[in-house]
Amino acid sequence: MLSFLVFEGDTPAEALTLRHECLVGPEEVPVAGDVSFEQGLARCAKTNSDAASLSLQVTLDAKSLALLDAHAIGEDAPLDANQLQERLNADRAERARLSPGRAAGEATPQQTAEANGFSALSPLGVLTLRTCLLPERERPYLLSLELARHRLMLFLNKLEEWQLFDLPPDHPILELFEQARLIFTEALVVQRNTDTDPAGVPDVSHGYSPEAHRLATRALWLAVEASERLAIEHAARDFGPRVSGQIYTELVERTPSGHPGRARANTPVLSPDRPGIVLPQRPVLGSVISPSSFSPAAQTVASQTLDFVQMPMRWIEMEPTEGKYSFKRTDQWIEWAVRKARLPVFAGPVIDFRSACVPEWLYIWENDYETLRELVYEHLRNLVTRYRRTISRWTVMSGIHVNDNFHFNFDQMMDLTRVCVQVGRKLHPTAKIFVELSQPWGEYYTRNRRSLPPILYAEMVSQAGISVDGFSVRVQMGQPEHGQSARDLMSFSAMLDRYAVLEKPIALTIGVPSDTPESTNAPELADRQPGFWRGDWSPEQQADWATAVAGIALAKPFVQSVAWHELYDVPQPAEMPRGGLIDVQGQPKPAVSRMSELRDALKNSAVPPRLRDAALLDRGGRG
Repeated sequence: MLSFLVFEGDTPAEALTLRHECLVGPEEVPVAGDVSFEQGLARCAKTNSDAASLSLQVTLDAKSLALLDAHAIGEDAPLDANQLQERLNADRAERARLSPGRAAGEATPQQTAEANGFSALSPLGVLTLRTCLLPERERPYLLSLELARHRLMLFLNKLEEWQLFDLPPDHPILELFEQARLIFTEALVVQRNTDTDPAGVPDVSHGYSPEAHRLATRALWLAVEASERLAIEHAARDFGPRVSGQIYTELVERTPSGHPGRARANTPVLSPDRPGIVLPQRPVLGSVISPSSFSPAAQTVASQTLDFVQMPMRWIEMEPTEGKYSFKRTDQWIEWAVRKARLPVFAGPVIDFRSACVPEWLYIWENDYETLRELVYEHLRNLVTRYRRTISRWTVMSGIHVNDNFHFNFDQMMDLTRVCVQVGRKLHPTAKIFVELSQPWGEYYTRNRRSLPPILYAEMVSQAGISVDGFSVRVQMGQPEHGQSARDLMSFSAMLDRYAVLEKPIALTIGVPSDTPESTNAPELADRQPGFWRGDWSPEQQADWATAVAGIALAKPFVQSVAWHELYDVPQPAEMPRGGLIDVQGQPKPAVSRMSELRDALKNSAVPPRLRDAALLDRGGRG
């Protein structure tokens, strides 16, 4: 059995609401299993005995930070700022005096962190984090300790993979990491509970010390902070060379003439020292535009901010009634983009079986695969035939691997993917054909045994000889639905690196709300709080997230494009209320100016100024 002890204050937690939990196996692939909580333990029931890790939502917000320090000084509730600081100083001085094995006057790791300016931890948000791969054993693991262990390991792995060893030891990021490592080491030292339980009384803490939990939590806090700043540092370093073509040119020049790995003119090349391929063209920045509102405000923002527009062509909008198509709204946007704005137009996803994307009449055929297959074929044929003169890239299929609305077996999933790709290839041979992967961390696989992990599905598509030009990856956070829990910047950057192994161009779609989220497509998920990054979602927080996430993605040599998931806040029902770049009154949100800054940086091959701004992360605590 794989289990984890969860502390609440000085005692094991009596209750824990598990959110966005899943089990992850080797190669970052989710594994089937169930996660439950009882008697202070998060228990993981797996279908095999292989090592696995636990991923779940963890609260690292302002309230939990105050409680962490309050518990450290023996209070039941947070104190005001002055009282808290006085009691903390006294408590830490006493613990330093009593710490065994430490020379007189030698500072504790925590005091060293304070001396270097890292004691005032910032709220990080409510984030989904994970542990290392762990073998099964009878004694439970301490959850906070294992979460910290994984984040420290991830930092070191990325430091090596991103070739950032030239950072000096006194660099603020490495100093921050070193404090996290030292505090984690101290947590290991004191993890054994020295108190003895009375005879016959069960040891509910399983031998773990509450002090170890508090130290581990603080180490986790520092490690997440350090890793986010490392992800930003890596993006800032690579942004200019990536968009200017310097990375591509240097790689080609290093490859001997006649070598099998040498690129042909203007074609991607596989990098020996970076994950995935390196694209010769600079990445482009765009947005999905739902056709329901053709307004002057939307046109102005699109023409001044975007390199391309993406028309979603949802089946429910294109063919709301069987056999009767509604092209007018899509036509006017495409005509405006091509003739007036002179912007390239990408289309899709065309076939998307999410409940928000399929018309009601299609459910009649959900148990008749042969008829459904014909309907998919005809629908895609009609759209590609109509728009092939104006569309340069088609995302023909999206998220079929999740398998949570219409249900298919493995052969049917692959067959529908093949049909969609072949129709696009046959009717529009000059266009690029993409397949989209949704919920890229794949946590749905833990609960849905009929689904496929996203990266495994993508690999099977390639192995089956289904010729795609690239993969789209949809990353939406902050909505109380499956697969949209908030993640930190390091988790995001590391996830993209995993998809680089597909050795195909990656087109990214991203989005978060600008206000308190709400469930739209599934009311039963209203209690699945998605969490937030740094501070509560707001227009400013949305803008900061867009700058950081888009900046990280655009610096990746294998990322071809980044699109915001919606240009404006469309009327209900919407996939993500308040998730657009323009509000319902037609006013641009702060994220619009950030997109403009990113676009200018792409054109000038310069690092976006806000990506280098330390306040980008420091401002997160304002919520």
